[in-house]
Amino acid sequence: MNYFLDGVKRYVDFSGRARRKEFWMYFLFYTIFYIAATFIEEATGNPFITLIYALALALPTISIATRRLHDIGRTGWWQLLGVIPLLGFIVLIIFYVQDSKPDNKFGPNPN
Repeated sequence: MNYFLDGVKRYVDFSGRARRKEFWMYFLFYTIFYIAATFIEEATGNPFITLIYALALALPTISIATRRLHDIGRTGWWQLLGVIPLLGFIVLIIFYVQDSKPDNKFGPNPN
């Protein structure tokens, strides 16, 4: 949970690096809360709850993904691969699961 809150606190911090665990824990809690928002949306009949949730966390999600890409030595612009159907998603997943690189131009290795 702390990883998720740290990701939200650094919602527009596109500098630095994010370890693999930090990124995936953020993604896990994002998904759990999204599913909970979907249940609330169905229970209340309000069709905008998940939309508001996704829009509210769009910048934190983009920033933590950028920091994760920085950790493997790539720029955040690689996220634009997600626009390519299926292939871009697969390439991004491969990038996100890679192990951290040693010190690089984005900063020291955050042990």
